Amino acid sequence: MTDLQPDSAQTLDVERLDEWIGDRLPGHGAPLQATRIGATTGMANALFLISRGEHRWVFRQPPAVKNDPSASDTVREWRILSALEGTDVPHPQPLLLCDDVAVLGRPFLIMSLIDGFTPGFELPEPFLSNLSLRRDLGFAYVDGCARLASVDWVAGGLEGLGKPEGFLERQVPRWMAQIERYRIRELPGLDTITDWLERNRPTSSTAGIIHGDYSPFNVMVAPNPPGRLAAIVDWDTGTIGDPLLDIGHLLARWTEPGEEPVLQDQAGGNDGYPTRVEMAALYAEMTGRDLSALPYYQALALFKLAAILEGTFTRQRQAGVPDEQNMMVDTVPRLLRFANAFAGGERR
Repeated sequence: MTDLQPDSAQTLDVERLDEWIGDRLPGHGAPLQATRIGATTGMANALFLISRGEHRWVFRQPPAVKNDPSASDTVREWRILSALEGTDVPHPQPLLLCDDVAVLGRPFLIMSLIDGFTPGFELPEPFLSNLSLRRDLGFAYVDGCARLASVDWVAGGLEGLGKPEGFLERQVPRWMAQIERYRIRELPGLDTITDWLERNRPTSSTAGIIHGDYSPFNVMVAPNPPGRLAAIVDWDTGTIGDPLLDIGHLLARWTEPGEEPVLQDQAGGNDGYPTRVEMAALYAEMTGRDLSALPYYQALALFKLAAILEGTFTRQRQAGVPDEQNMMVDTVPRLLRFANAFAGGERR
């Protein structure tokens, strides 16, 4: 894990947690220590590196404030991680789940510590300097996404996790309803993209597990070459539905050399990485799924992300954050602009 935060960021009741863990994990009797890792503000889940003696694990808990009650579902994450045990999808091993809010105020889970790095904004060496390793990374992201789409979710005990029947039909109404719960401004391009999505909805692909936010920010890469995934992380928005939404999300945010980024460039710059066409071809080859309607899923993914982040915009404005300091002022309209670009064929 990376991005260790100072001890001042630590807000975990270590004594209470240690009492609850007891002898469920090794090292009982040794002092439990905790260090905050990852993001420490906003809507991010709380992550802590916890240890007793030589034993180390990751503690994960949803934020106190969420855009939507269904977000950051720890029990959902536990179910998916448990279903992935024994599959070829790289993931953290789920160790303990506590859904009793009386213990620490919110549910939490404890999982194995992954040896690797998150390639969202930065790359360590040798990945930073070696362009062929960057190409491997791009294909590794697709590999993880494709493996996930091929998991037998029924055999994994995930029936009832989502409603695969009518999944695509529900997407625009579901996310528009969420936007309307907190929208306080006009959003150019919103009506255009929702109308296009409703008129151009394809037949859904065979149901599978959806990560829900699949990107380089939610995977961990093994620290040594070749470029390969050590784990896919952050499963709290996962469900059962159309897996093409995951590859659509990954490729919609993918920036090629010379392009204007939807959100940001690839870590280390865009050179060396495979193109969207190459990545889509690998996914189709690995899964056997039809990607002829890929622009639909790319547009839908950006519309969905815009709906989620508009909640962040509203919350920050209502908290008195000046618009010039509110990143979502421009980010949400930008997402809608690119969603319309994929819908209209201006971006492929």
